[in-house]
Amino acid sequence: MTILVTGGTGYIGAHTTVQLIEQNHEVVIIDNLSNSTIEPLRRIEAITGVMPRFYQGSVQDSQLLQQIFQRHNIEAVIHFAGAKSVGESVADPLAYYHNNIASTVTLCQTMSHFNVFNLVFSSSAAVYGNSTKVPVIESMTTQATSPYGRTKLMIEQILEDLQMTDSRWSIARLRYFNPIGAHYSGLIGEDPQGLPSNLVPYICQVALGSLDKLSVFGDDYDTPDGTGIRDFIHVADLADAHEKAIRYIANHAGLHTFNLGTGRGYSVLEMICAFEQASSKPIPYIIQPRREGDIGKSWACAKRAKSMLGWQAQHNLQQMLQDAWRWQKHNPEGYKQPLLGQPISLRMAS
Repeated sequence: MTILVTGGTGYIGAHTTVQLIEQNHEVVIIDNLSNSTIEPLRRIEAITGVMPRFYQGSVQDSQLLQQIFQRHNIEAVIHFAGAKSVGESVADPLAYYHNNIASTVTLCQTMSHFNVFNLVFSSSAAVYGNSTKVPVIESMTTQATSPYGRTKLMIEQILEDLQMTDSRWSIARLRYFNPIGAHYSGLIGEDPQGLPSNLVPYICQVALGSLDKLSVFGDDYDTPDGTGIRDFIHVADLADAHEKAIRYIANHAGLHTFNLGTGRGYSVLEMICAFEQASSKPIPYIIQPRREGDIGKSWACAKRAKSMLGWQAQHNLQQMLQDAWRWQKHNPEGYKQPLLGQPISLRMAS
């Protein structure tokens, strides 16, 4: 199957591209590199032996999208492209609404024009907002609390409306929880731009000595050790879920929604302890007041994905953290240190 991956040089996009290639799919990537670099392409080739076709540009560029669909026999799309920082979305909500929602509308219009109706959308557990019920199941009320989360929720609604009015569409909305880890090779991983906003990349920076200590926000939640509990899932398991979702929607029309998580949660202090064991590095930390909007505990019920997709998470916490540390240890500056090889052209692929 020939699959267009939007945002394919990003963290989850790159790992999914590897999984797709290893499952004998042909991959075409479009990415504007606003929150990533060209370097993952070389790493993907090093892992798989295949260099994906690549187009640098925005999913909002309808002319570029049309050229891609004209040049390649696209059969399905996995849509990762979009801005993803909660803090940035609060500071500049209009940019998030324009970027995330407009690009999705343009993508769907182009797909429809070329009679491509299979779409996997990268959604988020952020659509559940501050729900305190656990485990989180797909039928729960959605109530996003940030502009970022609301863009995910609005796109989900757009896709629902689209499928209701045109039954040719087959759409999977994948709501995942907290991706961590890296490819076992250590060649691709999470490379946040600027100060990390997620827990594990921040811990890795402390372990490297790039940051002095970790801030733990709140130790008075109703949890066993007082710190917040989250469901962490290996990025390779997420990549596997996207490939299985592509296969599923090829044979099942309709709108399908799946949580992707391990089904259990770990507290911040448990994560620190587990990382110290995985890395043999001490992680100093300081307790800070709770952050506004944070909830005490959240983890997924992923039974639907298991029963319908035949998918469940395979990696345990130690594997997740060992892989995260291997990536960070061998790539202390992320993708800034490129692999040796020929430069990759940023021109549009032919």
